[in-house]
Amino acid sequence: MNPIKPKYELSEINADEYQLNLSGDWTTLNQVPSYHEVIDELNNKNSRAIKFDSSDLGKWDSGLLVFLLRINSFAEKEKIKFDDHGLPEGVRKLVKLANAVPVVDNQEKDEIDMPLLDRIGSASLRVKGSAGDMLDFIGQVFLSFSRMFTGKAIFRRSDFLVYMQQAGAEAILIVTIINLLIGLIIAFVGAVQLKMFGAEIYVADLVGLGMVREMSPMMTAIIMAGRSGASYAAQLGTMMVNEEIDALITFGFDPIDFLVLPRLMALVLMMPLLTLYADFIGIIGGMTVGVGMLGISFEQYYEETISALSPLTFLLGIVKGTIYGFLVGFAGCYRGMQSGRSSAAVGASTTSAVVTGIIMIIVASAVTTIIYYVMGW
Repeated sequence: MNPIKPKYELSEINADEYQLNLSGDWTTLNQVPSYHEVIDELNNKNSRAIKFDSSDLGKWDSGLLVFLLRINSFAEKEKIKFDDHGLPEGVRKLVKLANAVPVVDNQEKDEIDMPLLDRIGSASLRVKGSAGDMLDFIGQVFLSFSRMFTGKAIFRRSDFLVYMQQAGAEAILIVTIINLLIGLIIAFVGAVQLKMFGAEIYVADLVGLGMVREMSPMMTAIIMAGRSGASYAAQLGTMMVNEEIDALITFGFDPIDFLVLPRLMALVLMMPLLTLYADFIGIIGGMTVGVGMLGISFEQYYEETISALSPLTFLLGIVKGTIYGFLVGFAGCYRGMQSGRSSAAVGASTTSAVVTGIIMIIVASAVTTIIYYVMGW
């Protein structure tokens, strides 16, 4: 039997509501009608809603699905209600599935083909929108902290203790390895130059000051951005996909208090301790090179390190670590709460959380270093 040619007819239900009657076999091999004609008709009629009648619809495949998705995309853009109850159940499920996962398009290629000024303008508009969302989230976080200090914030203490363990004790191993190696590297680099002047003893000063003031807080924060920040974004993004956050709101819980606040507090409290621990691990790494390879005695290296460092030096590094901890937690929670409702969106928010966290750390490091310099610290 030859397939019946696919047809459609747009009929008016009332002043701003129309119905699309589908008939025939809508298959890709049967010359599916162009969706542009339907869109043009809907545009000319200034419709506010579109319904469907598929009682005369025959066979169909992806040709019908593409046709409907194009109309659905146009309807979303023009704020037209897309009522799919008149479509076959299989079609409705496929349309819903297609809309649940964002379409992967050639956006990067399109942007490359755009003129330079257009690309700059598009990027500026994205930054403007993102800055507004971030400022709004910052305001919600500070309001949540104010509610915590007045005893009005609601969250589970058991969750807070788990987050502290994850951000503290469970991160010890990776923090130890990275900072030990950083101390070794700084000592090696310094030794090559200082040995030319017979000043190997000052490797102790270089490692001590470098680790305590800059490297320990920064490297620990970067580790936590890739570890805890990404984890927070993935957890909150998955909760967004599963509509768990919507459920919390329905039950009257503030998601910022219940989900974001304990994570932020855990990192803010653990980062100073991790930073102090990383300071000593880095110094031990430098001491391994100084004592084991440069012929400096343990007592000399220890005395030189003590003379180079002061309590204020440790305090300045701990302050940096605390700031970095807040920024890492903020970036992870912000990207997680901003996540879309698909698996692809969760992956994108996790990646974005790490990138955002590292950028914030570098900027904060530059700002705090300049402030320390101006204050004479």
